[in-house]
Amino acid sequence: MHSTIVGGLDVAELAFYMFFIFFLGLVWYLRREDRREGYPLEDDITGAVETAGGLLTTASPKTFQLPFNLGTVSTPTGAGRDAMPTNITARTYAGTPFEPLGNPLSSGVGPASYALRADRPDIDMHGQPRIVPTRIDTQVTVSEQDTDPRGLPVTGADGVVAGTVRDLWVDRSEHVLRYLEVALSDGGTVIVPMPMSKIGKRHVHVDAVTAAQFAGAPQLASMDQITLLEEEKVQAYFGAGYLWATPSRSEPII
Repeated sequence: MHSTIVGGLDVAELAFYMFFIFFLGLVWYLRREDRREGYPLEDDITGAVETAGGLLTTASPKTFQLPFNLGTVSTPTGAGRDAMPTNITARTYAGTPFEPLGNPLSSGVGPASYALRADRPDIDMHGQPRIVPTRIDTQVTVSEQDTDPRGLPVTGADGVVAGTVRDLWVDRSEHVLRYLEVALSDGGTVIVPMPMSKIGKRHVHVDAVTAAQFAGAPQLASMDQITLLEEEKVQAYFGAGYLWATPSRSEPII
């Protein structure tokens, strides 16, 4: 007596089915895992946290051990949401954009928004602060064929001198220049992001903000290191200047 169990199923077809099932499971796994940061979502208008979803869409909780005795982090965070800004105008109707009150560059909304990262320095593989001024790490120097900006005047978007470059802040892990330390003409010191600075032979030009607006830049708790949160605030302040530094920048191009 002869009986057929699997019909025309051969090894190649079986391998294809197994790969398809594996790939489907991989996609499902990855889609769950990428829902750790920022999930559950929240409503754009009301800010209300939406439902977490079911078994197929919700990542299972995991706890990660941070290096150098920095503690642990558990994800997803669930209800741990950032608070809504308070220095904004009330919306007149649903969908109206928030408008900042006071200095828009430090408002924390729109182009000035930033993430609430850890208030500790980013560290290198040795557990030391990654971004420091050259007075702390003397191994990183300016190439002889390049202009050393230390001592050069710094001008704002309006062409007015805001201060003088006092030191350079370098990334010890990647050996690149991250910030300029600027001593202001009216007193005080601020840190300016290097991508927003154009170094010339006789001066450094920062087109993000005007000379007067340098004084409002976020201050560091220590002038020997910068924390992750401070980096966010500094980048947000100068980045917002491309929209809010002058009234003309806030107007439509056409």
